[in-house]
Amino acid sequence: MRLRRLLVIGALGTLALSGCAPVQSTSQSSGTDEKSGTLRVWLFDEVNRAPKEAVVAEAVKEFEARNAGVKVDVQYIQIASRAERFKAAFSDAKSAPDVAEFGNTDLAGYVASGGFTDLTADIAAWPEGKDLSPSVLETGKVDGKVYGVPWFVGLRALYYRTDVFAELGVQPPKAIEEIAPLARRIRQAKPELYGISVGGKYTYAMLPFVWAAGGEIAKQDNGKWSSTVDSASTRAGIARYTELLKDDICPPAQCAQNGGDASVQQFVSGKAAMTIGGNFNRQAVEAGAAKGKYAVVPLPGNAAGSVAPAFAGGNLLGVLKSTQRRTLAKDFMQLLGGKQYQEKLYRAMGNLPTFSDLQRTLGANDPFVKPFITTSEAGTRFVPATPAWAKIDAQAVLPNMIQQVITGAQPVDQASSAAAQLMNSAFTS
Repeated sequence: MRLRRLLVIGALGTLALSGCAPVQSTSQSSGTDEKSGTLRVWLFDEVNRAPKEAVVAEAVKEFEARNAGVKVDVQYIQIASRAERFKAAFSDAKSAPDVAEFGNTDLAGYVASGGFTDLTADIAAWPEGKDLSPSVLETGKVDGKVYGVPWFVGLRALYYRTDVFAELGVQPPKAIEEIAPLARRIRQAKPELYGISVGGKYTYAMLPFVWAAGGEIAKQDNGKWSSTVDSASTRAGIARYTELLKDDICPPAQCAQNGGDASVQQFVSGKAAMTIGGNFNRQAVEAGAAKGKYAVVPLPGNAAGSVAPAFAGGNLLGVLKSTQRRTLAKDFMQLLGGKQYQEKLYRAMGNLPTFSDLQRTLGANDPFVKPFITTSEAGTRFVPATPAWAKIDAQAVLPNMIQQVITGAQPVDQASSAAAQLMNSAFTS
């Protein structure tokens, strides 16, 4: 399943990114811009690589036909070993690619390591660049500068069982405050089902509740980050999310340890009436017990009819600072990351494109995709663009906070204060 890749990049957030902290780097601009030779490209491997490989091969063929004397060498690297591979690449230009795919939650650490080049002017001059979704483009930025072109985006919305809703005569929630009462009603009527399957370790399902309440997990002032997870609005969002992890909705005994994978799997296997799942979960749901009996709507926001901000996971394409073929690297990145090949990857793999106009076209023709496009258009959010996030994520600060609340070990105020202290320690270390 494609879920594996998006989990790693933060679209789903169950894997720690402890290997992605900044590394010491000697990477610097080569000062040359050769127009021939071999262009080296690193892309992430897939469980089923064939569809991706076919699209990439088509792009390579087109690029080589355009550029006489140029050969594109594509290597597919394992996601699990990416930290070591990029560390070596940043330290030794001879082992570095010219163009690379990488996860957007890894970006800040890679930029701090001096590994990727500033693409701000290139995107501004790129005709297609103006159509990139503004909120998704933010995931490619650090301190206002663009270092990566969003290649695809992973978003979450609310999956629900249409047969269960019809049987009980209920409708999808219009506001986020309606989710818990609706889920409680469903479980009371059908105790064999969880009203909604969520998890104590499902950070990227929790964050929309925080953002919908007007909260944030951190803020940046004068270049310095500090935690706001203990603010009143953030605490309100945390409380609303943790209300779902109760015996009468999603029992902590079964749900407390669940991350995104396990939460969605409960829906896939027919054990839940709702879940917060991604566009990338389509294949799994279609292959499960809910096939033909589900629909998707945007996760509602605070006001009726609004959409809760979603975390924008996904992968980027960037140019290594050490490249000796900057123009060729930029041109290939824009070809592979442009509209034509983003649409081809959507057709081949279901990758959600990052161009607003292309999203609208696809949403108009595919009912499944439409709720995710609506979510994207409503505005997405991202984790703090700082290398410290890798440490915070690796320490499971936010999931541990949720665990404390749902197990009754600590109230929201106490748990969020402790989490804020840990986050601030990471920000200042």
